Amino acid sequence: MDRTRLPSGMNRLVTSRGKHLTAHQYRFSVLAVTFLSYMMYHASRKPPSIVKSVLNPTAEQRANGAPGWAPFDGPDGNHLLGQTDVAFLAAYSVGMFFSGHIGDSMDLRVFLTYGMVGSGVFVCLFGLGQYWNIHNLYYYVFVQVCAGVFQSTGWPSVVSVMGNWFGKSKRGLIMGVWNAHTSVGNILGSLVSAAMLKRGGDGWGNAFVVNGVLTIACGWLVHNFLVVAPEDAGLPSPHGGEQHETLVSSSSGNSGGELGVLEPEGRDGNVGGDVGSIGSATSKTQKYPHSPKTFAKKPPAAGFKAALKIPGVVTFSLCLFFTKLVAYTFLYWLPFYIERTEIGGVYLTPAQAGRLSTLFDIGGVAGGILAGYISDKFNARSMTSAGFVYLSIPVLYCYREYGSSSMTANVLLMMLAGVLVNGPYALITTAVSADLGTHESLKGNARALATVTAIIDGTGSIGAAIGPMLTGYISSHTNDWNNVFFMLYAADLVAGLLLMKLVMKEIRNTPTTLK
Repeated sequence: MDRTRLPSGMNRLVTSRGKHLTAHQYRFSVLAVTFLSYMMYHASRKPPSIVKSVLNPTAEQRANGAPGWAPFDGPDGNHLLGQTDVAFLAAYSVGMFFSGHIGDSMDLRVFLTYGMVGSGVFVCLFGLGQYWNIHNLYYYVFVQVCAGVFQSTGWPSVVSVMGNWFGKSKRGLIMGVWNAHTSVGNILGSLVSAAMLKRGGDGWGNAFVVNGVLTIACGWLVHNFLVVAPEDAGLPSPHGGEQHETLVSSSSGNSGGELGVLEPEGRDGNVGGDVGSIGSATSKTQKYPHSPKTFAKKPPAAGFKAALKIPGVVTFSLCLFFTKLVAYTFLYWLPFYIERTEIGGVYLTPAQAGRLSTLFDIGGVAGGILAGYISDKFNARSMTSAGFVYLSIPVLYCYREYGSSSMTANVLLMMLAGVLVNGPYALITTAVSADLGTHESLKGNARALATVTAIIDGTGSIGAAIGPMLTGYISSHTNDWNNVFFMLYAADLVAGLLLMKLVMKEIRNTPTTLK
């Protein structure tokens, strides 16, 4: 039995079982491994936001003995911290455009493994700067640039793998649930970092080192257990086209102990047809390839120009530029904002502010699931995204104006803001990217997935770099967070306006869609 296309850990698992996993089990393993992978990518991004107040304490905190950390402890500390954020996000956004095409051209499992290990190493190096007593800004900027490049391997890879395994049916809901890895990672990174600060505020480097080591460990998991595509396990592609046509039956002489080609199941099993839901496979009658010749021959990766010509790619890319600007401003600055804002007459410690900020991400989990469900139900990705974006503007205003009145108001408004800010961001980066990456114009070639995802998320990541940079500049030069929120209102408004052409098209098609 040939299993050369399976990763080593999965190969050993299959050997110990004496038979292949079912299609359902393979899909579940892909969901779990990619979820854990990107969860750790996001967890490793959280330490900078949690330790900002430790690196650049307030005058009151300094009076209480908080030493700060040069070069971030001066009057321009916020601006310098913003520069490290920009270094990471700029490298991430530039790397994204290259990572997508590279990922479509090589083994995504290996590509993702390198990315996770590299990310973990450079996250650790940032924290080790404390133990090596490094106070040079260029060291931290260099480390962040390298971390950003390696982090750019993650998103195109995991979305491409998910797109390989799941068809369009219920894709919005499935990917909405799956995209909870972003918020779960933010929560995990925040809690780990806050726990390290609680053990000793001076030991901020541990917040980076622990998250970095966990990221490296997850890279090992990816290398050993991630099955990139159904064809690697002898299953037909859910997208048909060239990939499906190359799956042929092995010789009819296979005995019961041999493994031949898995035939399509039809609607109930969702193996050969639309693999949008996680259906079970009737493994008793299904066969897998005995010879490597029966594996699908993968078509060439789609080019950058071809991906740009897919209808909707440019529009959603520009929309994500502004929605991700808002989302990443919260990702990098929310704990700092909470710690410096009086809530119900009380100021929180950095560790307390870090823990409280996780409620925004809990709201983000609900937002991603809700946006995916609504967009599936009404087949309206654009209307759903625009609706969330427009609703987020008054909610952000209420959070700024009334969030400080009491802890209850702060919690409720923060979670609602998380729902509305992360909902469209999650929908565009998952279901929309996967839809466009398997667009009918590609004629079944799913190898544009990583490229399309990279274009959309790469453009969004430019906004993600600009948002935190402007926040650091505005907050340090005007000392007025109202100006930061005005920037967020404007970004959400532009994001909604960019989608209006697609929204009107969906509205015109609504009666046909709902029949």
